Amino acid sequence: MFELSRRYIKTGFVFFLVGMIMGLYMIVEIYVLGSWPNQHVITAHVHVLLFGFIISIIMGVAIWMFPRPKDQKGYSPLAAEAAYWLLTLGTAVRFTAELAIAHFPGLAPLKAAIVAGSVSQMASGIIFVINIWSRVRPVGKQT
Repeated sequence: MFELSRRYIKTGFVFFLVGMIMGLYMIVEIYVLGSWPNQHVITAHVHVLLFGFIISIIMGVAIWMFPRPKDQKGYSPLAAEAAYWLLTLGTAVRFTAELAIAHFPGLAPLKAAIVAGSVSQMASGIIFVINIWSRVRPVGKQT
């Protein structure tokens, strides 16, 4: 397994644990404390699991499993690395800002951080798809 694939997958596992802790927190808030979680807490929970866990795992496995072109035409390891950092940092920023804005709803910098994290996640996805596109080809075809 490639180092970058391992990093995507292990990062996904960390986000998974964070998401599970958030889920437990929300269950306690609902069924023990008797109140519904703030919408931003729910959004943070969904994004840390969807982007942080699922998308990280998918990207890591894709980089590992999809065959590399012999000539590397259309594929850039640097772009794959950039996609990793954009996804990871964007998810972490968005998750943290969503939790913070639940407690400090009027802070404009938190709103900007949520948007920046979302843009980072989107950029990661675009870079990833463009970069991996050449590796999705019929069986036996090497270029």
